Amino acid sequence: MRKIMGYIRRAVEEYGMLSSGDVVAVGVSGGKDSVALLAGLAGVRRFLGVDFRLEAITLDNCFDGVQTDYTPIQQLCDRLEVPYTVRRTDIGQIIFQERGESNPCSLCARMRRGVLHDLAKSLGCNKIALGHHYDDAVDTFIMNLFNEGRIGCFQPVSYLSRRDLTMIRPLIFAPERELRNAVNRAELPVVKSRCPVDGCTERQWTKEFLAGLEHTHPGVTQRIFGAMRRAHISNW
Repeated sequence: MRKIMGYIRRAVEEYGMLSSGDVVAVGVSGGKDSVALLAGLAGVRRFLGVDFRLEAITLDNCFDGVQTDYTPIQQLCDRLEVPYTVRRTDIGQIIFQERGESNPCSLCARMRRGVLHDLAKSLGCNKIALGHHYDDAVDTFIMNLFNEGRIGCFQPVSYLSRRDLTMIRPLIFAPERELRNAVNRAELPVVKSRCPVDGCTERQWTKEFLAGLEHTHPGVTQRIFGAMRRAHISNW
């Protein structure tokens, strides 16, 4: 995890993501990115020189009315000495059973954001850390360009004035392959998503599209990322 913590430190310092006294809600889906973020943030507390506190949060969509077992994540949080909260929701029931959404990801994301923001505020958090990484940034840029005809991406740091919450993305310099390797080497627990459309989304198509471009044009992902930074797209 040492290299991942280095990426986190770079992002925190370059974009001023953390300040002493912050209480940071870490969104933990159970996937590799979010557990790497949790372990990485817990690790950098030792040497970052910033006095902040973590609260790990998992939102369970309860797909098909079944609760997911997050015991491995609870055990990880216990080892890291990070308080952990699981909030069970009926988001899965609403999206797939009640509404029968053919394109569920957008609505799911909006509903989850609302619950996450409310829960973070109730726990006294002023910031929320999400596990979006280097490759996610390029994926999002391409999706916005292809699907909406606009130049843009999520921001490394964004302030939500209506909720008085700041969103931070400390993994933005961490490539996905390095996150995967770090999680495997550290033997961090991963809880597989039970979403019915997992692996069949527009983002997955974009990942595969970029993988194909990398095969014929090696380094294209790095060049897109660099162009986003040089052009200061979405405050990069």
